Parts: sequence; structure tokens; C-alpha cells
Amino acid sequence: MINWIGLYTMFRREVERTLRVVVQTLVAPVVSAALYLFIFGTVIGTKIEDFAGVPYIQFVFPGVLMLSVINASFASSSSALYFMRFTRGIEEVLIAPFSYLEMLIGFVGSAVVRAVMVACLILVTGILFGAISLVNPFGFFLYVVAISAIFAMLGIIVALWAESFEQLQVLNTFVITPLTYLGGIFYSITFLPELAATITRFNPFFYFADGIRSAMIGYSEANTIIGVVVISALIAFLGIMLTVLFRRGWKIRY
Repeated sequence: MINWIGLYTMFRREVERTLRVVVQTLVAPVVSAALYLFIFGTVIGTKIEDFAGVPYIQFVFPGVLMLSVINASFASSSSALYFMRFTRGIEEVLIAPFSYLEMLIGFVGSAVVRAVMVACLILVTGILFGAISLVNPFGFFLYVVAISAIFAMLGIIVALWAESFEQLQVLNTFVITPLTYLGGIFYSITFLPELAATITRFNPFFYFADGIRSAMIGYSEANTIIGVVVISALIAFLGIMLTVLFRRGWKIRY
């Protein structure tokens, strides 16, 4: 039987934690997104002809939103679990009537809630810049939830591994950020040489950005089926991996 009360409590705790530091968790991502839109959409975008039948600002907006969703979900789960390890608060979760799968759902779900809140605020920001086009709202929501779940689980892995606050940012700094910028969030792979475009297709971030873009403006450069398979496979792999790590008590049982 699912512990609905426990899951609700974990979700509520994350929402309350998010609202306690609203400048850091919600305002900062919106300000960053607004700066991206102003620079790449309003300043540079006015010098670029319409692409894929839409203004450049609408083409680049999905990538900006995806970047914010990734950062929000990763930061939420990694900081939450790391502080619970640091303060030994994780022991309260371990003795609660939670299965390991429910623990995973609780941590990931609470991070997804924060990411969705950020996505909604950035959508409002996009409206102010005239950057919003949403041809498939349901598909957009599914992509946002799926992508935020992937990076919430990556955040959990880093939080389990990290032994210092500095190490929490290692994956984000040296892996996530470079792959994000090289995944076509600010440009079309048609602008790249053939070899570079081929290499980009092996970057999973390319499928993340393309999925959100296709749901927003109806333009896709990737094979949708491949993108869905990549996202589904990552969710399944990371979910199984973390369930096993929780069951073994890696870095959470002392």
C-alpha cells in the first residue's frame, strides 16, 4: 500500500523550503531566463531572420526554459538529500514506513514540483517577451516532468556521492552545463558542419531541448521516437540504479 501521507509530507516540505528562499529558488531562475531572452532574443534575435517559420526568440525560448528546469530539479534534489545526510535527517526517512521506491518518488517528485513552478514562472516571463508558442501543451508538460525527473535523480546520485558542498556542483559544472550548451539550445544543428551535427545527435541533451521545442513551436530536428526512447531509458536506468543504492544503504546508513 502506498504511503500517500508520507509522500504528501515530502512534497509539502519541498514547496515550503522553496518558498522560504524564494529569491534563490524562484526569482533567480526567472532573472537568468529574462537575461537570456533579452540578449539572445531581443538583441541578437533582431539581427537574425525568422527560423523554422518563427522569430528567433521563440526558437531559443524552449532551450532557455529547459536550462532553468534542469538547474531547478538538480539543485532541489541534490541540496535536499545532501543536507539530510549532513544533519542526519535522512535517518528519520529511513525509519519511516517508506519503501525504497516510495523514497525515490518522494525525493524526485518534490524536485519536479519545484521545477514545474520555475517552468510556469518562466512561461509568464516568455509571454512578456512575446516568446510563447505552445502547439502541444500536454506534450510540453510531459517533457518538463520527464526531464526534471532525470536531473532530480542525477542530483540524488551526486548528493549521495558528495562529501562537501563543493562536490555538489562538480557534475553540474563539468558535465551538465557543457552538454546543455552543446545540445542545440541556442542554435539549430543545421548550422553545424556534418561531423559536428552527427556528434550532437549522440548528446542526450539535444533530445531534451528538441522535445520541448517541438511541443512549443512544432519544429523538430531529432527523431521523436529516438528522443522518447532516450528519455524513457534514462528514467528507467536511473530509477533502478537509485532503488538499488537506497536498498544497499550507500552513504545513507552509518
